[in-house]
Amino acid sequence: MDSWNEWVEQTLDKLEYRKLLRSLRPIHLSDDNSHSDEFECFDGLRQWDRASVEVEISETTFQKWLQDIPSPGDDHGGSGVAYTAARTSAGRFRKLILFSGNDYLGLSSHPSAVQKHGMGPRGSALICGYTNYHRLLESSLAELKSKEDCLLCPTGFSANMAFMTAVGNVSLLLAKDSQPSIDERVAVFSDALNHASIIDGIRLAEKQKSVAAFVYQHCDMHHLNELLTNCPMKKKVVITDSLFSMDGDFAPLVELVKLRKKHGFLLAIDDAHATFVCGKTGGGAAELFNCISGVDICIGTLSKAGGCHGGYIACSKKWKQFIQSRGRSFIFSTSTPVPIAAAAHAAVIVAKKEMWRRRAIWNRVQDFRDLTGIPITSPIISLIVGSEATALQASRHLLEFGFHITAIRPPTVAPNSCRLRIALSAAHTLDDVKNLTAALSQCINFSEIGFYCTSWNAARL
Repeated sequence: MDSWNEWVEQTLDKLEYRKLLRSLRPIHLSDDNSHSDEFECFDGLRQWDRASVEVEISETTFQKWLQDIPSPGDDHGGSGVAYTAARTSAGRFRKLILFSGNDYLGLSSHPSAVQKHGMGPRGSALICGYTNYHRLLESSLAELKSKEDCLLCPTGFSANMAFMTAVGNVSLLLAKDSQPSIDERVAVFSDALNHASIIDGIRLAEKQKSVAAFVYQHCDMHHLNELLTNCPMKKKVVITDSLFSMDGDFAPLVELVKLRKKHGFLLAIDDAHATFVCGKTGGGAAELFNCISGVDICIGTLSKAGGCHGGYIACSKKWKQFIQSRGRSFIFSTSTPVPIAAAAHAAVIVAKKEMWRRRAIWNRVQDFRDLTGIPITSPIISLIVGSEATALQASRHLLEFGFHITAIRPPTVAPNSCRLRIALSAAHTLDDVKNLTAALSQCINFSEIGFYCTSWNAARL
């Protein structure tokens, strides 16, 4: 990876010469305890944890959902989903168990996620929206990901956009002429099922004529190796989701790291759904597969298992300085509100200390496997049922049994691959999973789903 380090250094030199390097200068908020790791932690499930999976829905919304009638979200008696703790009116709401969210550890309702500095971020991070709370969160995420530093972004979407546009700027800044030639562009290799934010970031860089995009078949290392071998461009980047949100399978990170050594590309992963959930300390998929040093850039969000909001890019100090100087979605976005940054920092600390949460969610994964025979490998369970009508009917069936599980349809997934996407949480109990699988068994044939999943994964690997 010496070549990439050299290219980034060259771009930083050019930006410094042009006085275009941008710096982050934390504003210190007085009378705070932001540097303390002494958040109250607990050794097991508490009543407030259940608030992350126990929800209520208005009777009007419930009936419209059953009949598949479009709703504007302002139904009489309450709009959409209301959390149980906030709704107690008997008769007007129905209690549901949420199996459709991404709060994998149940941290969204943890009492440590409370702070006292108003909402105002004041401006973009480069102007006056960057505080000691933001810096502390960056440091804790860098430590979690075993990287030199970290850059906060307003969302995970903007984090991927910022990274991809910055990658494109490498070729723009180092081009001999005003426009990089084909050979001077960056070759970006993207998994076919990568998140929309990665795809859109690549498309934007393509519009600037700074990258050339190559899409490899999902998790197909033979195809990727073939594309890399036949690509004459020197600057190469491979980017992939680490845990795919709509399929629930992991990218073959060990094989990717081997290809990285062979071809010398920069390896970036979107670790949104694995952060806090995978690995001994919650460091994510790279920690789970023991290949942290082989991953150069780790992008993610705090809105999944972090139970909060915001995105981040864990990387080297030089990459951070470059992205904060050329990543447009970072530069031109308002900074994360202070209490959200503080709450997210609390989530990082609590997720690391309350190890029972990771044990609990993986126990639920095992429970689902044992009860259904479906060979799932993560807390994301993708039950592909085919047509939209079939998926909607199954979703309504589960709703009648008290489970909030939405049908995933195009354009999120391809036509005729509609599915029920189930997300397990540490806040779910064994009884929750037993009741869910009992309801599922009435509308899904587990043996067919299990055979399909096995064949599907085998064909891709």
